[in-house]
Amino acid sequence: MSDFFNSGWSLYVAGITIVSLVFCLVLLIIASRRKVMADDNTTGHVWDEDLRELNNPLPRWWAGLFLVTVAFAVIYLALYPGLGSNKGTLDWTSTGQHSAEMDKARAQMAPLYAKFVGQSAEELSKDPQAMAIGERLFANNCAQCHGADARGSKGFPNLTDNDWLHGGTLEKIKETITAGRVGNMAPMAAAVGTPEDVKNVAQYVLSLSGSPHNEVAAQLGKPKFVVCAACHGPDGKGMQAIGSANLTDKIWLHGYGEQAIVDMINNGKVNIMPAQAARLSPEQIHVLGAYVWSLSQTSTVAAR
Repeated sequence: MSDFFNSGWSLYVAGITIVSLVFCLVLLIIASRRKVMADDNTTGHVWDEDLRELNNPLPRWWAGLFLVTVAFAVIYLALYPGLGSNKGTLDWTSTGQHSAEMDKARAQMAPLYAKFVGQSAEELSKDPQAMAIGERLFANNCAQCHGADARGSKGFPNLTDNDWLHGGTLEKIKETITAGRVGNMAPMAAAVGTPEDVKNVAQYVLSLSGSPHNEVAAQLGKPKFVVCAACHGPDGKGMQAIGSANLTDKIWLHGYGEQAIVDMINNGKVNIMPAQAARLSPEQIHVLGAYVWSLSQTSTVAAR
């Protein structure tokens, strides 16, 4: 596909565009020339004995309108992109226009968000207006992955259960929204050992949360868990500093049961939370972060 982005294709597109405009003008000139083909101004073609084809010139209004459209195309191509990689004299881009419109919208909304700046998550969670704005921001930017009710689904974290991979403070939530996150569980089957060892480790992981498991297999898998402890900790409770999951709380982001755990050990997993800094202003992220924080604070929500 990289071949489509070299300068040759730009020249090809520009050439085709120019040739098309010239062809339109030539076609108009040819069609506008009147050539009498018979004494009675007909082409000589006759149908149904008396139906004759006249050789009248194009109507002037039609020819004029045709010239106007060609002139408009020439002016447009001079001002805007269209001739290959030529940017046009106005240097216009859809990205630039979008950025300008976003900046204008943010400037208009700045007074609305100004009163929320500096307020804590607790204060914002008790402000109906702030929560209404946060809910709308969540619906527009977060619900696609985390669901309209923020309870997530397989592979997408539940934001209402107070179980946080990187921390549930307002600052940590804002950090996640702003810069995004990349979660990487490396394939560990080779480090664990045989396929049977992997199954035993899976049983031990199930035992950490008190889930139904094979106790004998779990005890065999416990020594092998040492390769997992580097990220999840010796007690399996995870480490928020690196975003590793707590394996003791019965919350399963990527599926529950032996097979789901075996698949994770064998194949690993990469999860990406896209950064939202380009879409949302710091003030919007502050309000949105407070809204997300409030979803897991049942006592705070109940007080509103």
